[in-house]
Amino acid sequence: MRSASARAGSDSGVKINRERDGGGPIIRGFTRTGFRLDEETVLEAALLTIREARAWSPPPLTALDEGALAAILEPAPEFVLIGTGANLARPPRALVDALEARGMGVEPMDSRAAARAWGVLRSEGREIAAALYPLEA
Repeated sequence: MRSASARAGSDSGVKINRERDGGGPIIRGFTRTGFRLDEETVLEAALLTIREARAWSPPPLTALDEGALAAILEPAPEFVLIGTGANLARPPRALVDALEARGMGVEPMDSRAAARAWGVLRSEGREIAAALYPLEA
């Protein structure tokens, strides 16, 4: 749900209200420069598992590989949401192939959609992970 200031185009961001049904970190909102997780703001990019959230210094999307995602790949999630920033972009084919070979799906989407999907999928109890690029670099 967008706040009045977000609709007006300010940097105050968007608030997302999700219950903790699925456990793990909850994305409460986002701005152009970061994500609000639980009661803490993680500026820029974030890695999420069903147990924790951490700040992340991602490589350019074109260079994204398993090494950059290592912190969220064990134990293996069902699939990895990759929030690619303000717009949908495809991650490198080599990364997708490598994760699929390990039995994990890859779901790229813009970071706004990924933040919303995280809450919905976690409320369903899905075993997922996420790598979220900032909306603005």
